[in-house]
Amino acid sequence: MAYACIDVGSNTTRLLVADVEDGRLRELMSQRVFTRIGRGLAGGGKIPSPKIAETAEVVCTQVRHARDLGVKKIAVVGTAAIRQAKNGAKLVAAVEKETGLPMQVLSDEEEARLAFVGATKTLGAPVEGSVAVVDVGGGSTEIAVGTVAGGATWSASFRIGSGFLADSYLRSDPPSEQELKSVRQHVGGTFEGLAVPPVQSAVAVGGSATSLRRLVGGELEHETLERSIRILSTTPIDEVARRFELEPERVRLLPAGMLVLEEVSDRLELPLKIGRGGLREGVILDLLAR
Repeated sequence: MAYACIDVGSNTTRLLVADVEDGRLRELMSQRVFTRIGRGLAGGGKIPSPKIAETAEVVCTQVRHARDLGVKKIAVVGTAAIRQAKNGAKLVAAVEKETGLPMQVLSDEEEARLAFVGATKTLGAPVEGSVAVVDVGGGSTEIAVGTVAGGATWSASFRIGSGFLADSYLRSDPPSEQELKSVRQHVGGTFEGLAVPPVQSAVAVGGSATSLRRLVGGELEHETLERSIRILSTTPIDEVARRFELEPERVRLLPAGMLVLEEVSDRLELPLKIGRGGLREGVILDLLAR
């Protein structure tokens, strides 16, 4: 049976349609649209009305794609930008009016738990002991710790993400040394005093992590991340986008997301394996469980 999840995030609105058999997901379709509803919310602002209409239309189109594939159960969820926006309820109402479907705005704890489920249940290989899942989104970063069998038992959420940091600090193309230094300082201050329970392995999910697979492969280590930062800080955005087959907007956001992942990896003292699944997969598996 096919299920679908539409994740309205701070940077992107993403659709996943997957067939589920014996608890395993087989992707039938995925789509990502850069809607950037998180832009301008750093001060607790509002989502502009045209952006609300645009996002609702994107979600409506993605619902239609899912239904064209025969999907009966579709979950629409929202994350940090909608939680933080003063008028987030207006976006929820617009989406529900356009699609006829309920939209759930996830709490930070729910977002962390579902990302953990999606990441750990799609690893493809057994994982022993405790694992940390690091989900860097556009407007927030979640860290969840637990086991594959037992699920997440600890989580924390931080109000920084690739979109927030890029919009706040990265003005140049490519980003300047001073701009990157400012991002590093902000990220370091945010995670100062972070105390994560002991883990044996760590997984990175989210748009930044997925895009980094094209630059560094399937595992993020301090050395490879630093090498990627050097590429992004010395090469124009459009050139990086062509070379690694990424959207220019993702390349613009990537240095900020990378610096968050690097900081968390350093604090965990572990490399981060790039996950094959994340929040959307977790939502679908949660639908199946219920």
